[in-house]
Amino acid sequence: MTSTNASPDRAADLARRLERVRTRISAAAPFGAAPTLIVVTKYFPASDVELLAGLGVTDVGENKDQEAAAKAEETASLGLSWHFIGQLQSNKAKSVVRYADAVHSVDRPSLVSALAKAMAREQQRRAAAGLEPRKDLECFLQVDLRDPSAGHGAGSAADHAGPSRGGVLPAELPALADAAAAAPGLRLAGLMAVAPLDEDPRDAFGRLQDLSLQLREKYPEADSVSAGMSGDLEAALASGATHLRIGSDILGPRPPVR
Repeated sequence: MTSTNASPDRAADLARRLERVRTRISAAAPFGAAPTLIVVTKYFPASDVELLAGLGVTDVGENKDQEAAAKAEETASLGLSWHFIGQLQSNKAKSVVRYADAVHSVDRPSLVSALAKAMAREQQRRAAAGLEPRKDLECFLQVDLRDPSAGHGAGSAADHAGPSRGGVLPAELPALADAAAAAPGLRLAGLMAVAPLDEDPRDAFGRLQDLSLQLREKYPEADSVSAGMSGDLEAALASGATHLRIGSDILGPRPPVR
């Protein structure tokens, strides 16, 4: 177990915030549903991760590899599941597969290839060190949910209304899903998306739910949907989200970046 210098006040604050979010989830989740709560600890210290683990948090999310790798190593004894949720450069794949159980931002075939190659190297590294092989990397395909009907057409991402929040266009999903499903060492988990800033999240997540149903027609096991953050978790749950990515409502305002 790692040690922490966190104050009792911080522990109490996290406990209060986490309980409020859990209450919101319980009230909004469909009967019998138990979504995975991923607490996003971007810019917060590893001591907060330890406190959260003591409060029953099992899944932690990070946006940046350098920060995630350091925290995962510092808190390795806690047995947490780490989710990489930020935009991922292919050259970071080798690092990410050392600690991440899942990547929620797979948005191009070249990243699928990079992750598969990194997984093969990681398994070789573990074998050479006498370590147990790691489980397959869960991959969520990130979808651009901007509504094409609000723009000038659907020919490209630039045609969509509003700024992009990352992801592949829906028309490109089938090919990306085929690539991820066929890649050794990867497991196609499902879809991920961020609601557009200029649209009711209920409409956007409704489209994501439709895309998930289409994906499951070919890949029934790819039934996970990573959607919903602090401001829109209720809308995400109403549209079938299985994974929520919550940061500020649990950890509070982000500390200044130094």
